[in-house]
Amino acid sequence: MEHPEPAGIDPAPRRRGPTWKQFLTVHAEHIIAVDFLHVDAVNLTRLCALIMLEHGSRRAHLLGVTTNPHRPMDRPGCP
Repeated sequence: MEHPEPAGIDPAPRRRGPTWKQFLTVHAEHIIAVDFLHVDAVNLTRLCALIMLEHGSRRAHLLGVTTNPHRPMDRPGCP
């Protein structure tokens, strides 16, 4: 693959507007993240949990827990 400059493509001009940090600061209360992860319990059982994080309040919500994710789409963080 060729680099853009030798191919005759100039870099994009600098955009006016907020920086990424400014954007995140302004919109933090509306941003959420969802993650599917595993936790190894004391009795050596692997628990798979679905977690939602609210960036504005920095609160975590436990949406669900299972010991046996049976669908392939349920397993990205749980082997």
